[in-house]
Amino acid sequence: MISPVSAFVLYCFIWFLTLLVVLPIRQRSQDEVGEVVPGTPRSAPANPQMRKRLVITTIAATVVFAIIAGIILSGIITVEDIDWLQAGR
Repeated sequence: MISPVSAFVLYCFIWFLTLLVVLPIRQRSQDEVGEVVPGTPRSAPANPQMRKRLVITTIAATVVFAIIAGIILSGIITVEDIDWLQAGR
């Protein structure tokens, strides 16, 4: 069984990891667009579309979390299955 706190921590971890994957997808820099705002680096995003990226991140993270939580709750993979890593200590 997975506790609610563990589920929340797992979801947050998956969400932030997914965000790091989603952020650079189809991102164009100000230099590529040719409109560099004074005082910003040329590599800064021209149009970050953060709301869209956060929605995509939330949907993708929820799907991945459901798959991982389903695997944990079904018992397909248990702590005993990966405990062989600690057996050498």
